[in-house]
Amino acid sequence: MLPARRFPVLPDLGLLVGRLALGVIMIAHGWQKLTDVGHAGVTKMFKGLDIPLPSVSAAFATWVELLGGVALVAGVLVPLAGLLLAVDMAGAFWFVHMDQGFFSDKGGYEFVLILGATSLLFALAGAGRFSVDSLLFGGRRTAAPERETARV
Repeated sequence: MLPARRFPVLPDLGLLVGRLALGVIMIAHGWQKLTDVGHAGVTKMFKGLDIPLPSVSAAFATWVELLGGVALVAGVLVPLAGLLLAVDMAGAFWFVHMDQGFFSDKGGYEFVLILGATSLLFALAGAGRFSVDSLLFGGRRTAAPERETARV
């Protein structure tokens, strides 16, 4: 028997741990953009990277990372936060890291790949039962009952 079937809380614990880890990382990156560099600094950096609409893109990246991270930690509006963070990471991949190779120590895309993929996971899987979303929207749907198979 699979552990998730025997202990149905395990997938929700996994979603919680993943949400907290990704949320903290995204909050840190959004906070850094907001406080250390500021909107003008992020805009200047994005302009230097030839990112379209650098001022709008800077605001999007800063606030999606900061508020999306908070949403993940709280477990509120997780599918929306996951989708917006995945879009943010797709932009980071496309405009900054794609041509730098795989490994992040050389400016490559491995870090944004895992952040984007994990964000997409939350967009598709949701927050799990240990979340505000679960309290507001009823938690996980119950699985269809398993059919008994004839034993020979």
